[in-house]
Amino acid sequence: MDLKLIQRLIRLMKGGGVGELELEDREAGLKVRIKRGGDAPLPAPLVHVMQTGSHVPVAPPPAMAQTAAAAAIAAPAPVVGTPIVSPMVGTFYRSSSPDAEPFVKVGAQIEIDAPICIIEAMKVMNEIKAEISGQVLEVLVENGEPVEFGQPLFMVKTT
Repeated sequence: MDLKLIQRLIRLMKGGGVGELELEDREAGLKVRIKRGGDAPLPAPLVHVMQTGSHVPVAPPPAMAQTAAAAAIAAPAPVVGTPIVSPMVGTFYRSSSPDAEPFVKVGAQIEIDAPICIIEAMKVMNEIKAEISGQVLEVLVENGEPVEFGQPLFMVKTT
């Protein structure tokens, strides 16, 4: 299992309001269940790794355990706002070129129809425009990451 994939899924869970997610890697014989604590005091999702053949929980690798512990300590409070979601599947880019400034940064004020990012789909660069106006509270996707249709990209405090 790819630790970066699991971390990205945890960020998506936080941004999209997903409560539980289960992944299975049949090749490696591993199953991962990520579950957000409801009203529990834990701010980060709990991660369980199990051998699928034996159904006996096994400890995650030390690097994963340290990363999960660090995430639990450093996890910020959830951001409340209105999400701007991806209108398509593709690759997310914050700017028009690698050397250019991002279209929007945290704290920036955006207006309706202002360009906020680019999503590349099938070698076509699609400029995505804001459908709401407000202040950008959080950028939920890293530059160059793949995104899905409906995936939250930004959290915005609407005005």
